[in-house]
Amino acid sequence: MSTLPYGRKNHEGSMGISDSDSEDETKIPLSQFYPYIRCALCCGFLIDATTITECLHTFCKSCIVKHFFYSNRCPTCNIVVHQTQPLYNIRPDRQLQDIVYKMVPFLEESEREQMIKFYKMRGLEMPNPVVVSPPPPVALRRQKKDNVPQSVFTIPPELNVSLLLEFVGAEEGISDYKPLERRYVRVSGEATVRHVELFIRRKMELSPSCQVDVVCGDHLLDHCQSLKDIQNSVGEEALQDGLLVLHFGLVLPSQP
Repeated sequence: MSTLPYGRKNHEGSMGISDSDSEDETKIPLSQFYPYIRCALCCGFLIDATTITECLHTFCKSCIVKHFFYSNRCPTCNIVVHQTQPLYNIRPDRQLQDIVYKMVPFLEESEREQMIKFYKMRGLEMPNPVVVSPPPPVALRRQKKDNVPQSVFTIPPELNVSLLLEFVGAEEGISDYKPLERRYVRVSGEATVRHVELFIRRKMELSPSCQVDVVCGDHLLDHCQSLKDIQNSVGEEALQDGLLVLHFGLVLPSQP
């Protein structure tokens, strides 16, 4: 696979960001936002911002793709993104990319010029930009909404696994955890046990030092296992009224 060469994003921001329009406005140096808008791999501003779904760390698309040629771990937190196909677990972050382009003057224009130059030097046809369809008129959207019976609720087909998350307890000494309010969750079968763990951590506001063990039946689950594979391998014994039942417990790291 050829690398994506255009865009070594080393523009230094000199403009401040203000929080008001008054003469006494406070300006914040752009450098304070560098941890959020620069790629940890190339240290340039994000281009084609791409986020790892396992841990939500973001990099330039070309940087993270090249990184996954020789590693299946996140460059920032070192978790295993996927045992064999880490590229399956990355997604474009267009909203963040729009923010970067708005914060860094001329960055988008500069990247566009370098991209044109790259394709022209190699005699290649410039790819067409992605066209986003404009939203339909308000009156049309309202008409479509009015035509749908109020009693109809459609579940997206990609959300094909229903989970029941059962908390089985915590090791002695863990008493300040927040209860899991959403025990019933509908997710994609492509989601992994790692996604379930991240959901539990966020909802229960757990510290990084607290270990989350997820069990299905008598099987302690691996982070990389997909819910679809678990449901197929465990069978009916893991289901309760059509729900895939996962038990989880909390464990503190052993003290030295």
